[in-house]
Amino acid sequence: MNTFLIYVTTKNKEEARAIGREVVQSRLAACVNILDQMNSMYFWNDEFQDDQEAVLIAKTTGDKAAALMAAIKAKHSYECPCIVSLPIVGGNPAFLEWIGAQVKDRTKNLK
Repeated sequence: MNTFLIYVTTKNKEEARAIGREVVQSRLAACVNILDQMNSMYFWNDEFQDDQEAVLIAKTTGDKAAALMAAIKAKHSYECPCIVSLPIVGGNPAFLEWIGAQVKDRTKNLK
C-alpha cells in the first residue's frame, strides 16, 4: 500500500481546522496535523509577501490522494494554494496500516 503526506498551507488555523475536519470526516485522510503561525516569505503578483499561515499535513493512501487534494482545493480560500503530495517511503508498519484502515471505503460493509 502506498501512503502519502499531503502538505498544505492555509491563511490561518481556522481554515486549516475546517479543511482538516472535512477531509477526516469524509475518510479521505486518516488524520491531519495543524501547525499554526508558520511564517511564509514569497513573491505573489510581483510583490514580496511575509505572512503568517498555518500548515495542514494530511495522511492518506495512494488511491485517495487525488480525491483528497481536490477536496482541499475546493474548500481552500487561496487562488493558487500550496497542496503537494509527498510519498512516505518508510515508517512504523502498524501506523501505515492504520492509515489504510482509516480511509478504507466503509460503505461496502453497510447493508
